[in-house]
Amino acid sequence: MVQEKIILGIDPGTQIMGFGIIKVVNKKMEFIQMNELLLKKYTDPYTKLKLIFERTLELIDTYHPDEIAIEAPFYAKNVQSMLKLGRAQGVAMAAGLSRQIPITEYMPKKIKMAITGNGNASKEQVAKMLQGMLKLKALPKNLDSTDGLAAAVCHFYNEGRMDVGKRYTGWASFVKNNPEKLG
Repeated sequence: MVQEKIILGIDPGTQIMGFGIIKVVNKKMEFIQMNELLLKKYTDPYTKLKLIFERTLELIDTYHPDEIAIEAPFYAKNVQSMLKLGRAQGVAMAAGLSRQIPITEYMPKKIKMAITGNGNASKEQVAKMLQGMLKLKALPKNLDSTDGLAAAVCHFYNEGRMDVGKRYTGWASFVKNNPEKLG
C-alpha cells in the first residue's frame, strides 16, 4: 500500500515569508515547490498579516498538505522585531488551524541540525544541502524559500520522534498548550 503525504514548511516573516512543499511517498521525499511571499512593499503591518493569512490558505487549498512545519521565532535583541515575527507566525498557524491541519513548530537550530548536522549552519549551507538532497536545479535569490523548505524536510526527518517541537492539532490544542497567551 502506497503511503503518501504532503508537508508544507513555512518560514514566517513580515518582509518575506518563505515556504516549501514536499511530498513523501513511501518514506521518500519529493520536491513539489518553494517560493516566497514578498511583503516589503507594504507599509501597513495589518495588510502584511492579512496577506500572510490569505497566501497560507491559498497554499493549503491548492496543495492540500497533511501537515505543516513552521519555524519558531528566535530570540532577538529587538523586542519589536520578535513581536512582528510572532504575529506573522501566528497568522500562518491560524490559517492552518482553521483548516484542521496539524502544525509542528521547530526552532531554527533544530531545522539547521536536521538538514546539515550543524545547528549553527548558515542559510547558504542549508540551501546547498537541500539542493543536493532534493536535486534542485537552482537556488532562489532570497533564501527564505529554502528556509521554508528546510522546515518541511526537518519535519520529515523528525517524524515519529516524540520530542519534535510544539505540536498543535486545532484551536483547543493551541489554547490548552498556551494558557499564557489568553487574556
